[in-house]
Amino acid sequence: MAEANVAAASLFGADGRLCSADILAPPEVRARIEVAVLNFLAALASPSSPAISVLPLISRSSANCSLRSGLLNDVSSVYLSYTFCKRSLTHNPKAFVRVWKVMEMCYKILGEGKLVQQRELFYKLLSDSPKYFSCQRHVNQAIQDVVSLLRCTRQSLGVMASSRGALIGRLVLHEPDGEQIDCSILGASGHAITGDLNLLSKLNLSSGSRYIIVVEKDAVFQRLAEDRLYNQLPCILITAKGYPDIATRFILHRLSQTFPNMPIFALVDWNPAGLAILCTYKYGSISMGLESYRYACNVKWLGVRGGDLHLIPEDAFQELKPRDLQIAKSLMSSKFLQESHRAELALMVERGKRADIEALYSHGFDFLGKYIARKIVQGDYI
Repeated sequence: MAEANVAAASLFGADGRLCSADILAPPEVRARIEVAVLNFLAALASPSSPAISVLPLISRSSANCSLRSGLLNDVSSVYLSYTFCKRSLTHNPKAFVRVWKVMEMCYKILGEGKLVQQRELFYKLLSDSPKYFSCQRHVNQAIQDVVSLLRCTRQSLGVMASSRGALIGRLVLHEPDGEQIDCSILGASGHAITGDLNLLSKLNLSSGSRYIIVVEKDAVFQRLAEDRLYNQLPCILITAKGYPDIATRFILHRLSQTFPNMPIFALVDWNPAGLAILCTYKYGSISMGLESYRYACNVKWLGVRGGDLHLIPEDAFQELKPRDLQIAKSLMSSKFLQESHRAELALMVERGKRADIEALYSHGFDFLGKYIARKIVQGDYI
């Protein structure tokens, strides 16, 4: 699409090739929804318009994504360009209608000053429009479509994702009401991260840590918390208990911005999914490419890596599953996978094996903390 036609092809044009979602106040979002409705009605009333059944959305495909490098730091993030796809009433009528249903609901939510979780939104839409919303995926897809159409963040729409994340360690959270949460004196489950990004953005953070360690699994997180790793190694531990949700990525980004000299290390399984999780923290995701730059962090891969495999008993390795190979293929075709990560992935595929973090427990339950400390001190990360 020619540069001159970019603004005309979308409801809310912006300058430059990098396309992003804005953080907007409720009145501004409601105004954009009203503009979308008025434009649709105007097209509907025009006898010469053939495109009344089409909504232009920023394409969330690998072909439309690139990697943007930071000018003042070494953080890179996924971004989307101004290439459009379409939701059509003729080709996919249900998906087309879902966009309008979600916008209608968001308009009401914002008017009432509420903030709802995606799961709550699903049940409301399931009740009101069961013909169009039979599963959570339909709601998630429609929300991303609305983000692509209106160019505002999901939180700006009054929608937040459920947060699974937790953190613990040498960190004090100062809440706006004056309450302080010392994360170094909590139980092994840590402090639950709220899904409300507005609340997270208002926290003041203070820390005596030197490192941030992102842990893939909740069980491993709780083992390190139980061992009070942060008392031996001055650090903050954080986990999303699997693939990272927005809130966990948001607070990690806030930590990286507040403490720019504090390196971030990732402890993930040695398998394609573990690398995919690390890349989501590091670069963001294509599906949320309009917002990825707000959450990307310079995350280093601490372990488990190929150089650690000698520490793992042979019978602890597992065969790669079809799903692993599918993820590996997707990562290999990625534009942004760095060469050292690509080499690790190739080794996984070549060996046809995978290894969990927990395999290191063969050396004792206290070995993992020593393993982490040794690798950090020796600079053994990529």
